[in-house]
Amino acid sequence: MSRILRIVQLAMKSLLLHKLRSGLTMLGIVFGVFSVIAMLAIGEGASAQAEKQVLELGATNVIAVSIKPPVESSSGGASRQSRVLAYGLKRTDIELVENLDTVTSIVPIRELPEEARHGRNRLNVRIVGSTAGYLPLNRLKLRSGTFVTEQHNERYENVCVLAENVALELFGFEDPIGKSITLGIHAFEVVGVVETRVASAAVGGSLSGQDFRNDVYVPIETFWLRIGDTVVQRATGSFSVEEVEVSQITLSVVDEKSVVPTAEAVRETLQETHRRQRDYDVVVPLELLEQAKQIRTIFNVVLGSIAAISLVVGGIGIMNIMLATVTERTREIGIRRALGAKQSDVTSQFLTETIVLSGTGGVIGILLGLATPLAFGLVQWFVRTQFLEGAAVGGEMASMFTEMTPRIAWWSLPLAFGFSVAIGVVFGIYPARAAARLDPIEALRHE
Repeated sequence: MSRILRIVQLAMKSLLLHKLRSGLTMLGIVFGVFSVIAMLAIGEGASAQAEKQVLELGATNVIAVSIKPPVESSSGGASRQSRVLAYGLKRTDIELVENLDTVTSIVPIRELPEEARHGRNRLNVRIVGSTAGYLPLNRLKLRSGTFVTEQHNERYENVCVLAENVALELFGFEDPIGKSITLGIHAFEVVGVVETRVASAAVGGSLSGQDFRNDVYVPIETFWLRIGDTVVQRATGSFSVEEVEVSQITLSVVDEKSVVPTAEAVRETLQETHRRQRDYDVVVPLELLEQAKQIRTIFNVVLGSIAAISLVVGGIGIMNIMLATVTERTREIGIRRALGAKQSDVTSQFLTETIVLSGTGGVIGILLGLATPLAFGLVQWFVRTQFLEGAAVGGEMASMFTEMTPRIAWWSLPLAFGFSVAIGVVFGIYPARAAARLDPIEALRHE
């Protein structure tokens, strides 16, 4: 043990004789280890954020969603003369899938952009017609009042619940409960306000991102009765008419084992009623979650491999410096050999120096890597304040970036450190052996 300590002390002494050179050589390993830990942490954070988006849909849910088909393929659902494009899920579909044995609850949803008015205040909102199950399904929390109830649906009542941002824009600091707003040509009494919820990114290929800040929730039966299924979209010089009965149907099943069989049953059921055109899709969050986990593994491997390249580059730098050091210390090596040092002694001395360099660089790199969440948080703060402040939505990628938190993969710490030491050993063997093989007589003659 004392011999090992002596070798380490000599290695430290030799490296400290050239502090700047040793420090610069170490930087390659430092940034290599840091990049491995940081990139894996960012990858873990991004993957966890994606999995969170999927989990918010519910691992025991099956979601059927309406999809607008290409116009040329929609002749079966609309005539060219009427210019009415009818597509999507039907009210009859709700009854069909609701009768499946494994279904425990069902939440139909109908969405429509509209202008909300109160006095002189106007705001473009998204009207969401649904049932009481919409609140827990989307993890919304009431700030005041009540949400849409079954009684509201049964009585076709003209009531609505506002998102907190809508209440602020239309009513300012007034209490909106009991007051009314106008949606289209109909007046709705405000019965509740929900707290602001972070927007969700798009999930899969069928579910678009959801921004809950400008939502107005109404009973879906009232929606169908008062607002109807027809949507008129006007553009410069033209207009189009669409007819959609149901935007989305979310089914909850008894357990995770029943999710996939239920999804297949839903697909078969809807296929029977939508033979003319493919105007729907069935999304299974459980399947998306499994895909997200697989992508997470691939993501970590790819990012780790890219970051590991910088470690290899750092190792090449160590080899280069150590070869130059051997040339500088040729006379010293000759004196040691003349005094009885063996080739193994010289090899272990130079190899220890490279291990000390790479090991120290690894430790510093780990410390920097542990600060990744803090540094990333500062970058997010800068992006939010300088680029996204005051914007409604900065895009799905921007939203995911600003909400994502890097997660240190603790297994990456020993992995990165071990890899850095291994790099030191691999790239230090050749210079060490080159030093040991020097002829003592020739080394003593070296100037």
